[in-house]
Amino acid sequence: MIKGIQVVLVTLAFAIGIYGLLTSKPAPSEPVDLSFTAVDGSQVDLATLRGKVVLLDFWATWCGPCQGEVPNVVGVYNKYHDQGFEIVGISLDQDRDSLNQFTASHGMPWPQFFDGQGWDNSLAQRFGVRSIPQMWLLDRQGRIVTKEGRDNLDGQVAALLNTPDKVTAK
Repeated sequence: MIKGIQVVLVTLAFAIGIYGLLTSKPAPSEPVDLSFTAVDGSQVDLATLRGKVVLLDFWATWCGPCQGEVPNVVGVYNKYHDQGFEIVGISLDQDRDSLNQFTASHGMPWPQFFDGQGWDNSLAQRFGVRSIPQMWLLDRQGRIVTKEGRDNLDGQVAALLNTPDKVTAK
């Protein structure tokens, strides 16, 4: 009898795990703890962005798919920024000048993390990022809602901005 219950519990746990993977819905998480000095010298602290929807964009100027996403990301930023949408870039570039020139020429005014380490970027390592582009959407509480922000970014941002669980930004 006990062995049968154990089998049922293991099977149930496995099914729940598979369901979670298939629905791409991460388990509720704690707010992402992240603060740094951006490439432009500004201070970035995600805690101060609570109450806003935030896109963490892991990318690089030398990445073709990343470059392909830029017009969409800029468009979504321009459309929703005044409604409480922010972007924080995590650049895996190794050349600061290339990063600065690219962001300026493509209308990307949001802060960028840069440490010049490429794939050894400290934040990419900390968060286990092994491929780019990778876009994580954070809800108004600073929790990761999805790591698949590239899929219908506009729709996902619109939905998050329209959620009733607004928090006052600090």
